[in-house]
Amino acid sequence: MVYLMRHGLDDEKYVGGHSDVRLSDQGIVQAIKAGLFIRDNLEIEDGIISSDVRRCQETALVVYEINRDKYQNLSLSLSEYLRELDKGDLTGKDKALLTVEEQSILNTKDINLAFPNGESMQDLYDRIKKLVDTNWFTKGEDEKQLYVTHRGVINMLYFMFNDEPLSMNKKKFGVEHGSIHEVDFVKKKIKRIY
Repeated sequence: MVYLMRHGLDDEKYVGGHSDVRLSDQGIVQAIKAGLFIRDNLEIEDGIISSDVRRCQETALVVYEINRDKYQNLSLSLSEYLRELDKGDLTGKDKALLTVEEQSILNTKDINLAFPNGESMQDLYDRIKKLVDTNWFTKGEDEKQLYVTHRGVINMLYFMFNDEPLSMNKKKFGVEHGSIHEVDFVKKKIKRIY
């Protein structure tokens, strides 16, 4: 079974995307609790693959440390394919210092409006759909892997597998910090389990 986990909480006063913001203390606690849940309830012996964005790397490392004694050959690797929506020129900016125009872009409801030098929500959807269509997430039905990623990536799978129209509603599927989602790519099913 394949599992996707959202990273722990980071400092949300900054624009996310590919930003280099670290986990907050609360985010570390979320990663620990999720790591313990994984150790006690899931099988991830085929490894952990994490987005290469810092908040995911830090989350994945916590989960790895908690689970490495359970699996002698547990691997941890990074992938740019698991990155969040690229917010381009706004990445990492202090939200309180954004111009009116930048705030408008950040709060858009238009799935086709790309961030300056970044992606639109439709671009993210298309990027994740390509990974699904090429079986990037799973090489076999019996794979037991954990992917540590972002809400946007996980949300795209919910939109796809629930056959719902894409929207900018980030909270629609309950993809909270530290949450874990079980994915069956053959049956195209996804559900939150933690």
